[in-house]
Amino acid sequence: MDTKINYEKVTEDIRKFTMAAVSESRYEHSVRTAQMCKKLCERYGLDPRRGYLCGIAHDMCKKMDDSLLISLASKDGKPISDLEKDKPALLHGRAAAVKIQKDFGITDEQIIQAIANHTFGGEHLCDLAKLLFVADKIEPGREHVTEKYLERLFAMELNEMVFTVVNESVEYLTKKGKKISPVTKLFLDELKMNIA
Repeated sequence: MDTKINYEKVTEDIRKFTMAAVSESRYEHSVRTAQMCKKLCERYGLDPRRGYLCGIAHDMCKKMDDSLLISLASKDGKPISDLEKDKPALLHGRAAAVKIQKDFGITDEQIIQAIANHTFGGEHLCDLAKLLFVADKIEPGREHVTEKYLERLFAMELNEMVFTVVNESVEYLTKKGKKISPVTKLFLDELKMNIA
């Protein structure tokens, strides 16, 4: 954790920004994701304050228009994939990762990585990034999330739990006829190797 930053203050600043920048339902999702990420961090031995910050910030750019999303996201120096060009809304995590550095002074590489990769996942992610990806998918506002479901996940080792959630997400998207990002497939393969 970056000790030079007052995480309570910056989290509150980000929360206020997010509340003003997104719809009420998206803000509520962000709060539930933050609470779930905090809970996951407590369960798997990470700093819960960092988890909460990631969750509250992850969708802060969700309502930005396409040109602004592309402009912000491209500042991270990574190429924009065809999938992202076709649907710039998919860049909201990368844009948010740039914004938290530029406007809120966040320098913690793991927080930046977590927010940037929460949409597709990725290879060689830190545990915080894995937990944010999961928190976004299993926050209690999601239809499939029950106490029993969470109990089952929380009983697993970290990589097994992440693999289970990513796999469910891929199955869900496949059923809906949506494209699966090659990055997500690589994420799933790497997780599978880590639990084998």
